Amino acid sequence: MSTRGWLLFAAMGVIWGIPYLLIKIAVGEIAPSTLVLARTAIGTALLLPIALVRGDLRALRPYIGLLVAYTFVEVIAPWLLLSHAETRLSSSLSGMLIAGVPLVGAVLLWLRVAGRGPSHDDRPDAARLVGLALGFAGVAFVVGFNVAADDLIAVVEVALVVVGYAIGSILIAQFRGVPSLGVVAASLALAALVYLPLGIAQRPTVLPSVQALASVAILGVVCTALAFLVFFALIREVGSNRATVITYLNPAVAVALGVWLLGEPFTWTIAAGFVLIALGSFVGTRHSAGRPAPSAAPDGTVAAP
Repeated sequence: MSTRGWLLFAAMGVIWGIPYLLIKIAVGEIAPSTLVLARTAIGTALLLPIALVRGDLRALRPYIGLLVAYTFVEVIAPWLLLSHAETRLSSSLSGMLIAGVPLVGAVLLWLRVAGRGPSHDDRPDAARLVGLALGFAGVAFVVGFNVAADDLIAVVEVALVVVGYAIGSILIAQFRGVPSLGVVAASLALAALVYLPLGIAQRPTVLPSVQALASVAILGVVCTALAFLVFFALIREVGSNRATVITYLNPAVAVALGVWLLGEPFTWTIAAGFVLIALGSFVGTRHSAGRPAPSAAPDGTVAAP
């Protein structure tokens, strides 16, 4: 990759590795619904004007139903579930479990192509099945040794987040020829409207601390608005196949920040689990030799899967 590509890649690894730390800090004083409202509102305020000026929303008219479904599985449900789960789980453990998204995505993709010919590039083979087994073994290893019995509901919430993100990655590809910025801006605006009543009703009665307010601001500005702009730039620079490798970097950043800044425990079981998850995701989602991976459309529109 070019120097610019490496810089964008490193930036995304950090930008999407820090939300777990910020959510953990914020939910100590702010209700999850209010946090999601604030994050989506800030992202909407920053991205929607850009999308309107560029005319990116006009192409969304035929996809209203798909937009609602995508927003639910990618933003509305996952962001609330993750925020609520982090009232019980550490930020590092939450980030680690989210690393299972490629594994679930691979399973869903295999189910989609089950009826196609055996030569289809996304059908499972022996190596991919081994990768899948390694990845889920890593998840089980982390949960079994690092989660108390009374925190299992929080683990289920994170598991639902993983499934939602995996479905969202499939649905986003159905917006054929629609500018990506338009999809993101519209979905954030829709989520903000959904959470407006509950978020206001559950707002703090006492002004949160500077740390909590700063966490909310960084989540909205950096981890939402700026993150998507940088991610689109990364895709244009290196292609979507290389861009998705940040999935393996983000959990490591989440664990490092949680241990360093919050004093969260780092055990050999967490380290071993991460290795298994990353290795399993890599093997289980690889492309067959000789078949090029799909890349993003150079004009910033959503490419076909």
